[in-house]
Amino acid sequence: MVDYHGRFAWYELITTDMAAAKVFYAHVLGWGAQDASTPDLAYTVFTTGRDSVGGLMDLPEHARKLGATPRWMGYVDVNDVDATADRVKRLGGAVYVPPTDSNIGRISVVADPQSATLALIKGLKPRRQQPADLSKSGCVGWHELLAVDWNRAFVFYSELFGWQKADAEIGTADAYQLFSSGGQTIGDICNKPPEEQVPFWVYYFNVDDIDAAAERVKTAGGQIFAGPLELPGGNWIARCRDPQGAPFALQGARSRDGIRWSTEWKGISSQGRLVTTPRS
Repeated sequence: MVDYHGRFAWYELITTDMAAAKVFYAHVLGWGAQDASTPDLAYTVFTTGRDSVGGLMDLPEHARKLGATPRWMGYVDVNDVDATADRVKRLGGAVYVPPTDSNIGRISVVADPQSATLALIKGLKPRRQQPADLSKSGCVGWHELLAVDWNRAFVFYSELFGWQKADAEIGTADAYQLFSSGGQTIGDICNKPPEEQVPFWVYYFNVDDIDAAAERVKTAGGQIFAGPLELPGGNWIARCRDPQGAPFALQGARSRDGIRWSTEWKGISSQGRLVTTPRS
């Protein structure tokens, strides 16, 4: 049996306008949308071709009152949600939603010791037969944590999920650490910009043309906060926010000399504690 423990398995957009979000991501990333609602929960599954990309649900009213704002949340596959949630607390993190059986599997919403939110999942429905292809267009190809202290954050996740260092530490002002799971490099942890009030995860969606995709973000009512910026190896990224305020990012090749967007990164963070209602 394949061990998926420590791999990102699902992504969920929690927003204030589901209908508008469907239109925006269909325009920017070409996603389809399938209704997967239950009697107690309005839920949509984003798709690319025959593959499911992630879920879409409303930001609960009580969470809005606590200051939560729209955001993407990643779900990490674990062998035992209950035991891992307990371990989160023992390692100094918090459990916002205790282990609960939901429409997509057994889940728990947690936060690391620096307050960045993510979720645990076991028994994802429908079950993927293998880890998602990190290079496929329209899918998440990279995971980035903007932390207060990247080194301490890596220690926490390494102890929680078994993540390993994938490269040497980079001794720059913007120090970061690449990490791997199951032998595959899947993301990095770095220090957040000083202007960001809270740590958070950013998920990078693959696109075929970074300039064309960035332009679609703008025409659909979103914002570009950084990029397109070139990375070592020739890949390009753009950090964005959708019309409801959820941060996300794009990565892909550049097929033409596009406009140089602002590299300023302000106002992108998803602030406030996210507390969701347990789902059935």
